Amino acid sequence: MIYAGKAITVKEIEGGIAQLNFDLEGESVNKFNRLTLEELAAATDSLKNAAGIKGLVVTSSKDCFIVGADITEFTELFAGSEEDLVASNVQANSIFSAIEDLPYPTVTAINGIALGGGFEMCLSTDYRVMAEKAKVGLPEVKLGIFPGFGGTVRLPRLIGADNAIEWICGSKEYRSADALKFGAVDAVVPVEKLTEAAIHLVNQAIAGKLDYKAVREEKTSKLKLNPMESMMTFETAKGFVAGQAGPNYPAPVEAIKAMQKHSGMGRDKAIQVEAKGFAKMAKTSVSASLIGLFLNDQALKAKAKEMESKATEVKLAAVLGAGIMGGGIAYQSALKGTPIIMKDIAQAGIDLGLNEATKLLTKRVSKGKMTPEKMAGVLNAITPALSYGDFGNVDLIVEAVVENPKVKDIVLCEVEGKVSEDTILTSNTSTISIDLLAKNLKRPENFCGMHFFNPVHMMPLVEIIRGEKTSEETIATTVAYAKAMGKTPVVVNDCPGFLVNRILFPYFGGFCALVRDGADFQHVDKLMEKFGWPMGPAYLLDVVGMDTGKHAGEVMANGFPDRMKNEFRTAIDVMFDDGRYGQKTDKGFYTYELDRKGKQKKVKDASVYEMLKPVVENNNEFTDEQIIERMMVPLCIETVRCLEDGIVDTAAEADMGLIFGIGFPPFRGGALRYIDSIGLEAFCAIADKYKDLGALYHPTEGMREMAKADKKYFG
Repeated sequence: MIYAGKAITVKEIEGGIAQLNFDLEGESVNKFNRLTLEELAAATDSLKNAAGIKGLVVTSSKDCFIVGADITEFTELFAGSEEDLVASNVQANSIFSAIEDLPYPTVTAINGIALGGGFEMCLSTDYRVMAEKAKVGLPEVKLGIFPGFGGTVRLPRLIGADNAIEWICGSKEYRSADALKFGAVDAVVPVEKLTEAAIHLVNQAIAGKLDYKAVREEKTSKLKLNPMESMMTFETAKGFVAGQAGPNYPAPVEAIKAMQKHSGMGRDKAIQVEAKGFAKMAKTSVSASLIGLFLNDQALKAKAKEMESKATEVKLAAVLGAGIMGGGIAYQSALKGTPIIMKDIAQAGIDLGLNEATKLLTKRVSKGKMTPEKMAGVLNAITPALSYGDFGNVDLIVEAVVENPKVKDIVLCEVEGKVSEDTILTSNTSTISIDLLAKNLKRPENFCGMHFFNPVHMMPLVEIIRGEKTSEETIATTVAYAKAMGKTPVVVNDCPGFLVNRILFPYFGGFCALVRDGADFQHVDKLMEKFGWPMGPAYLLDVVGMDTGKHAGEVMANGFPDRMKNEFRTAIDVMFDDGRYGQKTDKGFYTYELDRKGKQKKVKDASVYEMLKPVVENNNEFTDEQIIERMMVPLCIETVRCLEDGIVDTAAEADMGLIFGIGFPPFRGGALRYIDSIGLEAFCAIADKYKDLGALYHPTEGMREMAKADKKYFG
């Protein structure tokens, strides 16, 4: 044994070839934490000093190769100074450079996922052999940073600057065939032949049949681009990527700038440039927010995984009420492998649901994401029904009929009598109390909310709503089913609007008050989109539907009259009363026309201003800052109330609900992280400027106490 640690071992395997093997003790995956980096440095030193070694093969004993850096450890480092970050990255890079400089050929055997720092490790060796089902990539820009272990230096020198820009800025994971086509790996073999192939490649290099020194020279020298080629490559890419990423996500463009700057340098100087650029990005609020999101997502997944141990497998599901929503639920369930019965009271509803599923599947086939055979299999997994014939075998039911408590009550009580005692009933309600719907059920312990967001196939969030009598097994099974459907479940307790709608409607309340006081709704839309929302409040109301907005608003007003009941006629009331329901009627705050591709296109409608005149009570002028504050303060305070009221257990769940449910700007991290970025004391001071606008703008006592103690919701 040449070296033995808790994450890495090195031994001679045959004919003077050493094997460096990653196998992090006590973990299911390999990752670059401090321990692994320290041991890699020590192992490399041992290899330098080992006698008789002619070549090196790098392997992994886990199912994956290395998933990347341990971000939980690196967040502590990110909290330090920019100088410390630069020094840390240079130090880490010296380890990878030491591997690259070993006096004999080196090959990495990539048996599974190799992402971020894991793939950068692979790039430090002379050659790479990849298993057929493995994946590689550099996804760092998703976290608001870019590769910092030599990825921006080695990859462009290996596959060309234009290709490296695509890999780094696109943050995509590449399968083996694509990685080979780009030249990022040198061979692809079945996983069982991986080590054998890597050893063969090393022996070829040892025998002089492969010029590993020439490969190494290419990777450690400056890029072979003349000044004109360099300018064309990088300047064109910066313009394109900036347009794609937008102004709120600087990391992709900064990655290109770093590559451009160090393109004329050798490896060691280039790594210095990369380290400085990396540190600059790591210190941004965008990076802090996106890393926070990643950690929140990991926390949610861990919580869901823990619940799965208490879950019963859902082998057959059912949805009551076809139509667009029911068809979307049926499609998603069948697509992800759970057969589903789609029941409606009328054939027209069945047809609508099947048409929705067929449309979505056809789109996948046309884009090459699915074969026609697979499409047929998914459609066959959706069983249309006008009766309860096969419901005795159903494990979980999603009720998705009209948003009316009386109708839902009738349907739920009816279906409860048609299923087994173990069948779980769920309601896809967006506002109606789960405890209210459970009142007439014989087995309320088997009932909970399962709120999907529209369109089902695109929106990742599912709210799982716990009623007073809901059992933990019911929650666990529903969470597991949501996960099996490819969704992110967030468990919330029952209250009007649950989590997402309860928080969204104070935002709409802020919008209505702004219009009342003289703000231009189109300007508000543009400003909030610039702030980072996918659409402004008026446009969002058109998409949601003014009838839905009106109904949900009334539910919220009844639930929280002190702050959500409007004492004035609103812009929503005007639109609703005129039958302008938004996209569903082709007119709302905007009008909608079909474009050349048959998609609805938003068009400005000057007549709306005349319609709104009766509800405009003031003619105030607002700064952009005032508009943002008046929109965001109510939403943020209501998020805090949900946390304080125990509607969600953690700040992470609250923020993820907003990001996945209504498109809260990810680069701002969620409402609670947004408050943290401002500081609670400063946030309360902002809210106090608008205290005369009513209770929506009044911080809670808990917020003021936290402000005094200089506390945060995260960290």
